[in-house]
Amino acid sequence: MSSVLDSLVQLLALEQIEKNLFRGQSQDLGWGTVFGGQVLGQALSAAAQTVPAERPVHSLHAYFLRPGDVKRPIVYDVDRIRDGNSFNTRRVVAIQNGEAIFNLAASFQKVEPGFSHQDEMPEAPEPESLPTEQERVAKHGARLPSKLRERGTMERPFEMRRSDVSDDPFAPSPMPARRMVWFRAIDKLPDDDALHRYLLAYVSDFAFVTTALLPHGVGWLTPGMQVASLDHVMWFHQPFRVDEWMLHVMDSPAMHGARGLVRGRIFTRDGRLVASTSQEGLLRKR
Repeated sequence: MSSVLDSLVQLLALEQIEKNLFRGQSQDLGWGTVFGGQVLGQALSAAAQTVPAERPVHSLHAYFLRPGDVKRPIVYDVDRIRDGNSFNTRRVVAIQNGEAIFNLAASFQKVEPGFSHQDEMPEAPEPESLPTEQERVAKHGARLPSKLRERGTMERPFEMRRSDVSDDPFAPSPMPARRMVWFRAIDKLPDDDALHRYLLAYVSDFAFVTTALLPHGVGWLTPGMQVASLDHVMWFHQPFRVDEWMLHVMDSPAMHGARGLVRGRIFTRDGRLVASTSQEGLLRKR
């Protein structure tokens, strides 16, 4: 396995320090605060480690309460709210410096048969036809601070290719509030369903809430912009592998009061709808 991908897997694995208490290290992606997908994936990992492996997570609802400090570890306190015949419910609080920075509620269900239907996967360009994130950053790298440029062009655990490639990320043209992102882990992963689910939670936070900015001709690099995730919701519909191409189809139905709502659907390359997502973010121009 690639070293950068292995580092992410280890980051999300966590250290158990007591029953229902886990500790995770923090990773600096160059933004000055902990990436929301990291704390989301770690909290789901903590919850999953208190549930039987044959009961995968089917939904999670999370709130980002305070910025995380990249220089300090995070403690995850798991509350085993309910263990039922079919479902297990967990609440997880992420703590730094004695304060809650994140709160997660997650539900797990034993696998069982039932009715089935899904949305059709929309038409999308093939991932190989789109530039990688590193190629996009390199094109405008001279205009970025050195730390962001270095982080943006280095090897990443996920290969990502976006459909909405702006000619100038510093002064983007207004466009419809829709975005499609292909992604996959850069190397083969173990056959561990729980691992694939909390890695999907991690990567689902990339390029998500900024979809709400597309109609307004601004981006997270626009001077004076404050961009922060407020919450994150996911529903997992069926098994998948994040080391194979997946498509996150996003749109933003509304933005008011400095808050933008984004929703998404995640498909496998062969068209299976495997997860649904939603997020509201603070998008404030000072």
